[in-house]
Amino acid sequence: MTTILLADDHRIFRDGLRPLLAQQAGLEVVAEAENGLRALELCVKHRPDVAILDISMPGLNGIEVARRLRDEAPEVKPIMLSMHSDRRFVLEALRSGARGYLLKDTGIRELIAAIGEVCAGHIHLSSDVSEQVIRDYVNLADADEGSVFAVLSAREREVLQMLAEGLATKEIAGRLNLSAKTVESHRKAVMDKLEIRSIAELTKYAIREGLTPLD
Repeated sequence: MTTILLADDHRIFRDGLRPLLAQQAGLEVVAEAENGLRALELCVKHRPDVAILDISMPGLNGIEVARRLRDEAPEVKPIMLSMHSDRRFVLEALRSGARGYLLKDTGIRELIAAIGEVCAGHIHLSSDVSEQVIRDYVNLADADEGSVFAVLSAREREVLQMLAEGLATKEIAGRLNLSAKTVESHRKAVMDKLEIRSIAELTKYAIREGLTPLD
């Protein structure tokens, strides 16, 4: 039996996908999460074979969840479901440990095939993104060095996302097990690197870069 965690901040999406997966012999959805932090927590608790992760989730986006799973639950194989076909998201998801990357208009058959391939040790990409990814790996010099993934560290991206979602310094410190002083240092580093001086502009930047959902 292949066990699955399903994480997406839209309940209607989870409610639609879960029964489709449950109908498949040999697949079992053992947990659902509405945000990235909860997804990470449940992956560590349940140790599913596969974690199906939306990229743009509140609290912690899917790419950062995949990155942290490498240390906290390395046996869990992340598959990204996303609306983003942009090469930056695909390449950074793979660098962070994702074993699959599918667009949200993918049919259930391809998702099931991806689960099988990932569990067999392979990487599965939507056909719409695979050709672009191959081109980018062949031409690494063309990678976008100005993207949020190149400019900010993983911890800085986490702090940026939480700031953009309206969390206060103490709340961020509690969620990340950091001191308030350390969070303030990360915030200053983010603002300096991005040359942004207001939370409103940081929020716009985080949404534009896909680190946090619009709603």
